[in-house]
Amino acid sequence: MSRGKAFRYAALLLRFALGIIFIYAAWTKLFELEGLSVRMKPWELFAMSIDSYQVLPLQWVELVARTLPWFEMAIGVFLIAGIFLRSASVATALLLGMFFTMMVRAYAKGMQINCGCFGTGDPISWKTLLRDGSMLAAAVALAVMSFWRRKLTASS
Repeated sequence: MSRGKAFRYAALLLRFALGIIFIYAAWTKLFELEGLSVRMKPWELFAMSIDSYQVLPLQWVELVARTLPWFEMAIGVFLIAGIFLRSASVATALLLGMFFTMMVRAYAKGMQINCGCFGTGDPISWKTLLRDGSMLAAAVALAVMSFWRRKLTASS
């Protein structure tokens, strides 16, 4: 297999993996309340997760809780479809970088909170840091690949 073909397969694998992860994460924040005996909207639970990080003023928490999952859903669809690939891959890396930074901060401060990544019930631990750090590395690799793609095909 040529290097160019291996490169394309690796990028495709990263696109699909990250796209599915982002769609799943958005879905859990938008629609999943399975097994919970609460009378809250999913975005309200996500708002509680966001607020537990103590980084946003309360008036911004609701806005982020209502819009971020839709943005994640769009990014996931763009990654899988391969449209706006450069923008989607950079947005993925930036979002994961921001999420990871906030998780590391909370973990270092000893905060016992849920990460909010995939709905409720996912406390921040070395496992969630490893998982999200791996996703961040994959997103950065995909972003770099999306800019190298033209150079690679032009020189082939």
